[in-house]
Amino acid sequence: MENENTNNFEKVDINSFFDVQEEQETSKVVIFTTKQQILVNEIMPIIQKHDSDTGENFRNRISDLQALASAINRFPSLLERHSIIGDVRTPTSLIDSLIEHLDSGDSTLQLPSKANLGKGLLIAKMHTLSSLSRQANHLGEEKLYKELETETISSMFSLLVEDVYLNLIRDASQPMEFRREWAMSLLLLWEHWSDQNIEDVAPVLQSVWTARRKLAPAFGTMMGTSELMMISMQMDEQWIQFIKEKLGEPGVTQAMEEFLFGISYEQIQTLKNTLRTKGIASIGRDEVSKFLGEHVKADAGLDYRDFYSLYTVRRDNARSRGRFKAEGPYKTLEDYFIQFVTEQNKEKQKNDTFAK
Repeated sequence: MENENTNNFEKVDINSFFDVQEEQETSKVVIFTTKQQILVNEIMPIIQKHDSDTGENFRNRISDLQALASAINRFPSLLERHSIIGDVRTPTSLIDSLIEHLDSGDSTLQLPSKANLGKGLLIAKMHTLSSLSRQANHLGEEKLYKELETETISSMFSLLVEDVYLNLIRDASQPMEFRREWAMSLLLLWEHWSDQNIEDVAPVLQSVWTARRKLAPAFGTMMGTSELMMISMQMDEQWIQFIKEKLGEPGVTQAMEEFLFGISYEQIQTLKNTLRTKGIASIGRDEVSKFLGEHVKADAGLDYRDFYSLYTVRRDNARSRGRFKAEGPYKTLEDYFIQFVTEQNKEKQKNDTFAK
């Protein structure tokens, strides 16, 4: 009797262990977050009332975004198990692939189609929010203008954080545990184009960027000590802790100088030597191009495109130094900060576990 009961098994499809229906519901790419949708719903009637043609153009643009999101959602989820051309793809196999195949070249063709399409949707959304923000400013809706501008910049950070994750994943000097965690965070980002780290990190980096523009660094010693202290006084505890623990590391200091002064490590060294040779104590931002003998955009604005553009310059310079083993930072300030946030979160999880 015991053997009969033991062997009387009912065959179960392994796919039943994956809650596909629930995953499909939670894996949908949405165009706007709840907050963004509220802002769009507020500004649209105002635009329509002022100029019906402009209102119609915005409605058409949002409709196109919805169509694009719908098409992306028909692609297989990156968080589910799928059989593809005789092979099985799981989140684990995707993570393995990201770690094994990312090299120093462009990674576009190594990434899932859903990731690349989602990035296109994100960029189109950013431009739409930015246009709505400018329209709100034109109509004198100051509050909506600032809130829509903030959401545009927040969306830009999703694009930036994708880059940071890819940079950190390809860093073989990092613990494999961290690289796999960043890879999983990247899959979640591609699936939803939202990320918890973005919510934690974006306001800090945005505040640093805003504070940086309000300062007038003395391009002399190029240390940026006073500027850094002024910035740090306005930041939250996590940023202050980052400064205390990491600023002593050469790479972090150099990346911070690049961020603060808006020019590359190589340009900073050239400027230091030039000013020292000429016996000049300090110069202002508007004089940097003259002393370097080339045009540099050291005084970028608050526009989200400026932020991302200068980030990519620092990113590409860091990657080049890494390839050629040249002097200077191999990572951007954003890389170092998000790595620090990951380390802090891991430490907190470990302490919480021991506390139990």
